[in-house]
Order: sequence, then C-alpha cells, then structure tokens
Amino acid sequence: MWWVSAPKVSENPFLWLQYNLQPHSELDKERLARRKWFYDEGFGYNDLQRSKPQTIGYALQDSPVGLLAWIYEKMHDWSDGYKWTDDEILTWVSMYAYSNAGPAASGRIYYMDQHQPADQRATVFSPIKSTVPIGISVFPLDIVVWPLAWGRTAGRVVFEKVHPSGGHFAAHERPEWLAEDLKNMFGKKGNAYGVVTGRNGYIVGAKL
Repeated sequence: MWWVSAPKVSENPFLWLQYNLQPHSELDKERLARRKWFYDEGFGYNDLQRSKPQTIGYALQDSPVGLLAWIYEKMHDWSDGYKWTDDEILTWVSMYAYSNAGPAASGRIYYMDQHQPADQRATVFSPIKSTVPIGISVFPLDIVVWPLAWGRTAGRVVFEKVHPSGGHFAAHERPEWLAEDLKNMFGKKGNAYGVVTGRNGYIVGAKL
C-alpha cells in the first residue's frame, strides 16, 4: 500500500480529463467504498500510534492477550478470508512480543513521522512522486485501494494487475500471484527489464 490521490488538472491534465469524463466503474466504486470503510472504522490504531505510541506500547508489552487482540484484529480485518492457522497467528504476534525493541517500536515510527516537518515525511500516507518505473498490483481487500487512475499520478506506471482476491497481506495470502507480477514486470519481456544497469536478474554469479 502507498498513498496517491485523484488526478489534478494542474499536474496531470490529460489523466484528469479522462478520469472526470468517465464514470466510475463498479470496481472503482468498490475500491472507494473499501477506502472509506478503512478511514471510518479501521483507522483508530493510527491515531493512537502517531499520538501516544509509548502509552499503547506499555499496555501491549504488559498484556499478552491485549497484544494478541491488537495484532489479530488487523490480520482478520485486513485479509481476504485467509484462514490463519494458530501457528501463523502466534508467530506474527511473537515477532512483536519477543523482539528486542518490543511492541512499542512498531507504533513509534508513526509518531516520529507525524512530528517531522511536512516536507520531510516519508510515510505511506504522503502522496508519492516516483522517478523510477512503477508496478501496481491491486488486491481488492487491501486497507486502502483506489481507482487505477489515481495510481497513475505517481509516475511512469509500466505494469498493472488487478487481482480477484487478496488483502493487505498479499505476500502471505497470495504469494504466487505477487511473485508472478514481479516476474512479468522485471522479466525479459517486462517493461521494467534491465531498469538497473548491469543488474537484470539473469547474470549468473553476479556480485551484489
């Protein structure tokens, strides 16, 4: 997930015209509805972590049940019907519980970014403008999804794929689809093939 907004006439006049002349497709409407749901019903964690991360950090460190609820809520709400096993759930929660940094660390990055000067923020909640080729894989139950035209405002989009299912944890839920997207984007027939000079992914024994 990364942050984009609707095309602006001052920045993308042709894309803005195309976007505003065409009615939203049913898929676009579903994406915007999902986005609205996230802001209305699923954004509370962000408000806490960017304002009082240490307070919630102490609570999560002190209560294993609280930490389990805090993490599993996201695993459940942000995935697309994925059947999490007990081992998967406990593994994910344990990464927060037993890391040296503790569960507060994952929240503190929200606070640190929120309190940076606006022009220095690196958050996914700031619109991006990329100078490198972009690939877009859309999974319908990601937490923030948007019409494809919005993604095209970020830079030169060379790959797009809209998947029929999957959520925020697509690399875990649908790993084979995401891997295929990377192959199609960076493979020999992909539009991002050879984007890094001398590192096309096919040099046997290449030193990194």
